[in-house]
Amino acid sequence: GTLNFAIAAEPPTYDCHASSTFAVIQRVAPHYSTVLKYEPHKYPAIVGDLADSWTVSPDSLTYTIKLHPGVLFHDGTPLTSEDVKASYERIANPPQGINSARRDSMIKLASIETPDPLTVVFKLKEVDVAFLTNLASPWNCIFSAAKLKQDPNFPARNVLGTGPFKFTAHVAGSYRTGERFDGYFRKGHPYLDGFRAITTSPSAMLNALAGRQVDAEF
Repeated sequence: GTLNFAIAAEPPTYDCHASSTFAVIQRVAPHYSTVLKYEPHKYPAIVGDLADSWTVSPDSLTYTIKLHPGVLFHDGTPLTSEDVKASYERIANPPQGINSARRDSMIKLASIETPDPLTVVFKLKEVDVAFLTNLASPWNCIFSAAKLKQDPNFPARNVLGTGPFKFTAHVAGSYRTGERFDGYFRKGHPYLDGFRAITTSPSAMLNALAGRQVDAEF
């Protein structure tokens, strides 16, 4: 079926990298994948998302990520290591005019290498005990390198990810919808057919809560 839920604010942007508000992440996270992610119900345990496996060098300065094969963006184009590289370079060193809310979290990143389409190598300047946590951040969405090359600000107004749900509609002040992506790389997922995020103003929520209180009293 379709999950309906309420959000009490409009998103100022669709760009995960530029924002820190729930109004953005609760709407856009279903459309995107990250390199790693927090394991559901076992926080702060970390598991792979786009990463099929990963290794850390003995000196903790090199993180080698092996990506899942066959991952597709919602437009049918294949995801490669170049998309991960472009996304993290945008976070670490955003182009002029692009805001990166988590730029400081990548301050120890020295370089990103892509020896083949399914391998990403992150090299650090110094040890960063939070680096795996940063790779698991839901805000660090992986964007299409091709789209970023055409327009670095593409994610602010467009939604194109590899996540379980495709973007279908957004009516400002009313709702946002997504539908199941049949090409999602995790077979059998998602379980839902779609979701509908309903925008409710704070006053509407207060009225609803007040109504429930009155009902409870009677």
